[in-house]
Amino acid sequence: MPMLRSNIAIDLGTANVLVYVQGRGIVIREPSVVALRAGERNQVVAVGESARSMMGRTPDDIVAVRPLKDGVIADFDITRAMLRYFLKRVLQRQWFLALSPNVVVCVPCGVTDVERRAVKEAMLKAGAWNAVVADEPLAAAIGAGMPVGEPLGNMIVDIGGGTCEVAVVSLGSIVVSRSIRVGGNRLDEAIAAYLRKHYDILIGDRTAEDIKINIGSAIEPRFNNTMTIRGQNIKDGLPRTVEISAQEVRAAMAAPLARILEAICATLEATPPELAADVMHNGMMLSGGTSLLPGLDVLVYRETGIQATLCDHPMEAVALGAGRIVEEFQTVSRMQREHRGAVYHL
Repeated sequence: MPMLRSNIAIDLGTANVLVYVQGRGIVIREPSVVALRAGERNQVVAVGESARSMMGRTPDDIVAVRPLKDGVIADFDITRAMLRYFLKRVLQRQWFLALSPNVVVCVPCGVTDVERRAVKEAMLKAGAWNAVVADEPLAAAIGAGMPVGEPLGNMIVDIGGGTCEVAVVSLGSIVVSRSIRVGGNRLDEAIAAYLRKHYDILIGDRTAEDIKINIGSAIEPRFNNTMTIRGQNIKDGLPRTVEISAQEVRAAMAAPLARILEAICATLEATPPELAADVMHNGMMLSGGTSLLPGLDVLVYRETGIQATLCDHPMEAVALGAGRIVEEFQTVSRMQREHRGAVYHL
């Protein structure tokens, strides 16, 4: 019986990795975190959710790290180990290299050619037979169900953990785009910095993320809820408990949110008039985990005057769109060779 080569799409995000397998849909949703034994970089202790649970709680001989930063590879070897782990899980065969898959992997549209090649090389070294690098905003627009193949201006704003990707798509191509390295992680950092400055308390990344999820808002909160926070006192190093309000959290996140709005406005200013008219009429689509921040659509409307709509599956949009691309892998692979390694057409 002949062996079939799998076609796989990967949303290689700063915060999470999603894996789509042709014919099966999304089969993996895991944090992009790897736990390693210190001094032995090749010895992986845990990957994904189990590694994330170790962050800030590991003994001296184990370290939990995120190998991707701002949407690009920060540590090549660890990224390769993480991708290899996910590929083995997907194919569920110890001898999976004999059936190495074709892979479409999504990256921010603002990455350099060197960074694109690094992603492709990491995939090949992780065990892929062939790897195609696709732009995240195009995949997000496809996954959000936008009519990207029509001669219309479709605006997508994809805000993940490490980057914000803004693009106008028409006829299956990205016409104009902006990519900034501001996302959910920057919001978390802003909250932690606020607590450090105003309350003299140190908190970890997971606590900051919990604050954002529980009482965070992009606009003035309807109810000024509060949340009790446990952290470390800067002055004496002892544990300390403080209470922070939703209004304070909104104020803390104001600066990174302003940068996201600037990227949206800059993209609109650079959009050709006919396509801009389409966007004004049809509105824009929000995707990515950070787009779930309450009130973000209202904030975008206030700033631009354009209706912003959250897509049906914001955290899965890129993976679903990449899954559509992987269905046409042979066509995409050929077109990659014709367009400097980036996928712009379907």
